[in-house]
Formats: sequence, C-alpha cells, structure tokens
Amino acid sequence: MYPKDLKYDREHEWVKVEGDTAVLGISHFAQDQLGEVVYVDLPSVGDSVVAGESFGEIESVKSVSELFSPVTGEIVEVNEALGDAPETVNEDPYGEGWMVKVAVSDPAELDELMSADEYEAFIAEEA
Repeated sequence: MYPKDLKYDREHEWVKVEGDTAVLGISHFAQDQLGEVVYVDLPSVGDSVVAGESFGEIESVKSVSELFSPVTGEIVEVNEALGDAPETVNEDPYGEGWMVKVAVSDPAELDELMSADEYEAFIAEEA
C-alpha cells in the first residue's frame, strides 16, 4: 500500500526523487482520511516552497486541509489535470494523483524523511 521507492513525511505527503527533482503527493492514508477529494489548490510554476510550510490546500467532502512541502525548492511543474479531476488523488495517489514537482535546493532534507516501513509504523502509532 505504501510504495517502497518513496519517502514520506509526518504530514502524510510522499516524495519521489527523480534526479534533482522531487515529485510530491499525498499518501493513501491521507486521501483515505480526507474522503472524496473535490478541489486541489496548488501553487504556480516558479513559486518557492519551504520544507514544513504550506504549499496549497486540498478540499474534500469532509474538510479542507493544508498541503505541506517535505522539501525546499522551486515549483517546476504542477499537475494541472487535478483542476478538472481532483478525484484522481483518491483513485491513484501515487501515480496520476501527484501534485507538484520541485527542483530541490537542499538534498539533505530528503534524509530527514521516512522510509515506507517507518511511515507505516508512524501511522500505526497515530491510530
């Protein structure tokens, strides 16, 4: 359920490292807790993000939640398809439901993130 090639943070975002770029999205656990996603507010290409700070919002039928960046850098791509099909986050959180791609400015931040096994243990502790 939690891909082993990804890293995770305590806010339930995932990171897929592709060279010096990080692809960000929310975990299966997060989308499951949110319920049906109806809107995603994402930053624009060229915007800066800071690790631990909000970079957008996700709205479901249950609530509105902030999205927190696990890394610092510049937005280089935004998943525009989520504007028309936000439910993709529920259907495919690790694939087509990705949110943004960030040019990572401090690769050492990636070492602070959890492995899939650590993330699963983290979720179990929260339950």
